[in-house]
Amino acid sequence: MDIRMEFGQRVRELRARSGMSQELLSLRAGLDRTYISGIERGERNVSIVNIEKIAAALHVTMKYLFSDERFSTNIAYQSNDFTAPFKERFNYKLDHENRVLAFQVNGLFSGKKDVDYLSSVVLGICSAYGKDELNILVDHRDMKTADGEAVVYSPEVAEAAVIFQQKLTSYSNRVVALCNSEFMVQQLNHVTKDSGIHDKATHIFEKDRDMVDRAYSLLDIRGNELITYSM
Repeated sequence: MDIRMEFGQRVRELRARSGMSQELLSLRAGLDRTYISGIERGERNVSIVNIEKIAAALHVTMKYLFSDERFSTNIAYQSNDFTAPFKERFNYKLDHENRVLAFQVNGLFSGKKDVDYLSSVVLGICSAYGKDELNILVDHRDMKTADGEAVVYSPEVAEAAVIFQQKLTSYSNRVVALCNSEFMVQQLNHVTKDSGIHDKATHIFEKDRDMVDRAYSLLDIRGNELITYSM
C-alpha cells in the first residue's frame, strides 16, 4: 500500500475509534478539514510538523501513530453502542481491608452524564476516607463498541474524566487501570497528565493474566473480587 494511503487509513481509524468527526479532528489539530480529508484519502504528503499536530489531537505519541496496533474504521459512539443503560454496565466493589476501590465499565460512556454518575458513586465512597488512603483499580478491558472492537474515550468523555480525576486525586494513593488497547494507554496517559494524577497512575495493556497480575502487584494485593482474569 502507498505510504500516503496507509498513513491516511491510520489517521481515519484512530479518529473513528475515538468518535471524532473530521471537523473536530481538524479543529483540535489546527488544520483545515479539507486537509484532514485529503490525508485520510491518501492524497497528501504530510509534513512532520503536521503529523505531530495530528498525533497531539488524537492524544497519542508520534511513535504510537506508526505502531502496528490497528482497528476498523467504523465510527464509534453510534446509537447501537448504547442499548443498555450505563448503570447496568458500571460495577464497583470496595475492598475495605486492603483499601482498594475497584470499578469496571463495560461498553461506552455515552457522554458527560455517565462520567458524572460514576464520579458521584466513586467520590461518595472515597469521601469516607482520608487523603491518599485508597487505591483505585479500574477495568476498561471490555470498553468496546457494538462491533466488538476496542474504543477510547470520546473528546467529551475525556474532558469530563479530567475533572473527575482532579477530584479523585486527593483520595487516591495509586490508580491502576487495565486497558483494552495500547491506544487507550496512550489516551489515559494524556488524561492523567491534564488532571494532575499522572505520577499516581499506571495504565496497562498486556496479555490478560499478565495485566491482572501486574495490577495486583502494584496494589500489593493477592486478588480482587470484582476484577479477575477474563474467562
